[in-house]
Amino acid sequence: MEYYPASLRRLIRLLARLPGIGEKTAERLALHLLAAAEPQVEELARGIVEVKQKVRLCTRCFSLSDGELCAVCADPVRDGSLVCVVEQPGDMVALEKSGGFAGVYHVLSGVLSPLNGVGPGDIRVRELVERVSAGGVREVVLATGTSVEGEATAVYLAERLGAYPVSVTRIASGVPMGGDLKYVDQVTLKKAMESRRALA
Repeated sequence: MEYYPASLRRLIRLLARLPGIGEKTAERLALHLLAAAEPQVEELARGIVEVKQKVRLCTRCFSLSDGELCAVCADPVRDGSLVCVVEQPGDMVALEKSGGFAGVYHVLSGVLSPLNGVGPGDIRVRELVERVSAGGVREVVLATGTSVEGEATAVYLAERLGAYPVSVTRIASGVPMGGDLKYVDQVTLKKAMESRRALA
């Protein structure tokens, strides 16, 4: 790589830091950007900067948003009494694409993982409990992944919410064990949501 100019080598190193991008792919991307028309490269750069400046967390569900509330929370047609708990914003998007859920969401921003030092205070458990204790929620659907950590998080949340007059359900079978919601097909996700079961 030393035969490239210093600025191009730096771009390759920066691109290689992105997840799923190895050095060879980073090199191809850098060379593509170098060959692309300047307006295209500037548009890409503006897009990256704009995302960093504008995208933030929804103040209600903690998903990604350009404003105070995300599109789901701001939609008056959604059933605010039905809250689906997911690990990450990508999981919410996967469920939305399935078309099987008409309620609102709560994004935990992770799962419990004692081995990695992630406890209840490190994810948005407190905010979920506060949301339920404020009233107006009739059902909480636990749609964390089916990994060991996802299952443990669901059990923990069911126990925490057991003190409140709310139905707690778990996303049903159909989602493979150890699977990540972002990679499950839409039909399977819709069926899993429709046949969820009670935990508490």
